[in-house]
Amino acid sequence: MVIKGIPVSEGIGLGRAVVIKESEYTIKKTKIENTGAELRRFLDSIEKAKEQIRKIKAATQESLGEKNAMIFDAHLLILDDPEFVNMVRGKIEEGINAEFAIDESARFFENMLLSLEDEYMRERANDIKDVALRLIKILNGEKQIDLKNLPEDSILIVHDLTPSQTAQINKQNVRGFVTEKGGKTSHTAIIARTYEIPAVVGVEDIINKIKDGDFLIVDGYEGFVYVNPEEDLIKEYEKKIVEENKRKEELKSFLYVESKTQDGKRIKLFANIAHIEEIDAALKNGAEGIGLFRTEFLFMDRSQPPSEDEQFEVYKTVLEKMEGKPVIIRTLDVGGDKNISYLNIDKEENPFLGYRAIRLCLGNKELFKTQLRALLRASIYGKLKMMFPMITCIDEVYQVKWIIQEAKEELKKENIPFSQNIEIGIMIETPAAAVISDILAKEADFFSIGTNDLIQYTLAIDRTNDKVSYLYNPLHPAVLRLIKMTVENAHKRGIEVGVCGEIASNQEFVPVLIGLGIDELSLNPSKILNVKKKILQTRFEEENLRVKELLNWQ
Repeated sequence: MVIKGIPVSEGIGLGRAVVIKESEYTIKKTKIENTGAELRRFLDSIEKAKEQIRKIKAATQESLGEKNAMIFDAHLLILDDPEFVNMVRGKIEEGINAEFAIDESARFFENMLLSLEDEYMRERANDIKDVALRLIKILNGEKQIDLKNLPEDSILIVHDLTPSQTAQINKQNVRGFVTEKGGKTSHTAIIARTYEIPAVVGVEDIINKIKDGDFLIVDGYEGFVYVNPEEDLIKEYEKKIVEENKRKEELKSFLYVESKTQDGKRIKLFANIAHIEEIDAALKNGAEGIGLFRTEFLFMDRSQPPSEDEQFEVYKTVLEKMEGKPVIIRTLDVGGDKNISYLNIDKEENPFLGYRAIRLCLGNKELFKTQLRALLRASIYGKLKMMFPMITCIDEVYQVKWIIQEAKEELKKENIPFSQNIEIGIMIETPAAAVISDILAKEADFFSIGTNDLIQYTLAIDRTNDKVSYLYNPLHPAVLRLIKMTVENAHKRGIEVGVCGEIASNQEFVPVLIGLGIDELSLNPSKILNVKKKILQTRFEEENLRVKELLNWQ
């Protein structure tokens, strides 16, 4: 049997299925006479749940790092959330048993989150469910599932891998994850990539299709799950694993080789990261710096924005870990497909064309300035570069610089030190920015081209829409001309241009970017050595001629 799902973590896993089935609960509504005692029972379960979660958080922090442990802060916030607690309390005071009151209240908040368009926020409904299930199990005297002692070569089959389950997993014994729920931003996907374990998610009814002990092949590249495959297919995939390991070993030989083409064109290779824990992978793969640190994940999974001190500690840690290598930190980029509840962003007809990224930051000056102050304070601990997303006009750059200056003046008055040599960068993500890149280059120290959005906006194509995604073409002459224009305008002013979109790691497009004159590529840490190998095999002059043909230029 072959099952298709969504591949979210690359690799191939062979092993035996371990099917995790949650207890089926039929939570009955019971009339309670002594509501005071039932309320105490509920409040006691909250305290026990907090104790469990704190222990799980500590274990997660030790094995996965602070950032991945922060998700349990969200669980603790749910247990302290007055809206959730008071809704349950109100139902109990009406004479309803605690289990039913918790389940009904949790479903209300789950449905509210699931109704949102933002995939990331929909995934957070699982946190509510996880917390509610924990409370109900405590009330029923049932122990949590223990995943610490899994057999070797296990492939976990679950409805959805919860954060609390993940914290208990012995990753040495797990060869793959397969879940019924989830997407590319789900907790399972994030953890699988962090662990470097193959994962396929979104496989309908997988728990009932697979039995404990079934032999499985999990293809994290293509999204296939093979159940009790023929011996020939097993041998084929065993060969692929050998080849995969051989490729990884071969790539290690490029680790200390300078990244330049055969005819001497130097291309810097940086890493895209979103979490502190990814820095080790970036350095292990030879990243020359961080080309994109996505700060929006600091603002998610919480009921209020991170404080200046909290942000400062994160930025400081990144800079210290990179030991003087350049670190480009992008300011808050939310809106569009990334919404945050406490910012109260109105629902928009076209969110990608609306109140997002730098527009949102300029409209929330104090939120923006808090981030800028944290960045400035951290700047003395390394080579910080600030980058601003979704710039479309020069006035936005002037406003950004004015607020930076205000933040600097405040810090001076408070005798708080900061670096005087922070480079300011602009993301080129819209046709407008590319067309006026000659003007923007006068006010920037570097450009970074966000090709994901640039292609989408240039071609008027939503690549997540199956009906038009076939038109999403990174080699479209219009896209290439905008990139070429940006590079030429930047080089005239003596500033460098990087690419931090997905095409920076695509073997097909890397030579084209080299031919267009790009100075730097920033990509997923695991892709750096693959791309370096491609660069070493490429000749700049040949690709430059090829680009002229693609552009239809003479």
